[in-house]
Amino acid sequence: MRILYHHRTRGRHVEGVHIRGIVNALRELGHQVTVMSFPGADPEHEPAPTAQASAGKGRLAGAVAKLPGVLFEFMELAYNVVTLFRMAAAIRRLQPQLIYERYSLFLCATIWLARRHGIPVVLEINDSALVERVRPLRLKRLARRIEGWCLRHCTGLVFISSYFRDQAEATYPQVAPSVVSPNAADLARFDPSRFDREQLREQRGLAGRVVCGHIGVFARWHGVDGFVEAISQRLAEAPQLALVLVGDGRTLPAVRELVASRGLSDRVLLPGRVAHDEIASWIACMDYAVLPDSNQYGSPMKLFEQMAMGVAVVAPDYAPVAEVIDDGRTGWLFPRRQTDACVQRVLDLATQTEERRRVGAAARDYIARERQWRNNAEQLLTLVPAEVTR
Repeated sequence: MRILYHHRTRGRHVEGVHIRGIVNALRELGHQVTVMSFPGADPEHEPAPTAQASAGKGRLAGAVAKLPGVLFEFMELAYNVVTLFRMAAAIRRLQPQLIYERYSLFLCATIWLARRHGIPVVLEINDSALVERVRPLRLKRLARRIEGWCLRHCTGLVFISSYFRDQAEATYPQVAPSVVSPNAADLARFDPSRFDREQLREQRGLAGRVVCGHIGVFARWHGVDGFVEAISQRLAEAPQLALVLVGDGRTLPAVRELVASRGLSDRVLLPGRVAHDEIASWIACMDYAVLPDSNQYGSPMKLFEQMAMGVAVVAPDYAPVAEVIDDGRTGWLFPRRQTDACVQRVLDLATQTEERRRVGAAARDYIARERQWRNNAEQLLTLVPAEVTR
């Protein structure tokens, strides 16, 4: 089947991982997939972190993303004109049998064109006008009117969590048929047998330690700063424990300052953001992991990648997380927003070697069985009319 994958994101970091995961899985299933990206964004060739600035790629996307409030949203709305011309040309050239689009607010041109040409179009919902967003939504009423129209007039919907689907179905009547498809992991890339764990730990100053790790953006909704503040006062209770917190973001400078001021640089390692190709090597150093906080609707990518490496996660009990983690079997849940409970579980597990190994092994088995990108691709294809997939 000829599939046209369209997205309006910058195609970097987690967005790029998800796009590549779905596209590659569809190709492995035998489909011909063409990716149409925002000008200047190319998720299939994401530059390394150190090369981003000098490469000059993605400058247009970056400049637009920095526009203030309403002006940014008007630009999002205006992008429908660009999409009409680009998508019309792509349809003429490629003759796609399916259009798969990573949904973006205000973007409706793809669905209008697909309906006009009689092409099935499936939307993947990672964002919505119904949830709290990092960038506050100014034109909320307009965004919801357009979103409701899109969700009703597409062929099918892929929601990354049940929370997203429940919100949409409660707000917009008669939305298209849907599936819930959380994130996934590339089991070949995230394979612990690829790494010499002890050598990596030796190189990174972690030999002889019990390592609890975190990978992700240092943003308020992940709660890393609050977690470090709380656990730094109790690290004496677990002298063998070291923390490895990989990533960057707004709260990283404050975390670095806290670690330095309390003399914990030998116990809390902060390597900053690393390329996605290097993530697995950092997870290989971990005995278990922690996600201090999340949100009501998200499906954290690193949760799946850590589990794929046999590293189970201490995580808050938000519904999308609880859909993935079976408490005590494939991970450990604590009551959301209760940092003390999170810290206590992390400290307790520092001495529970067999528990960490048992749950970590079950976590990898779960990913291998249900949460590889192939599973997501097969699931989304169930939304396509049978006569198209033949």
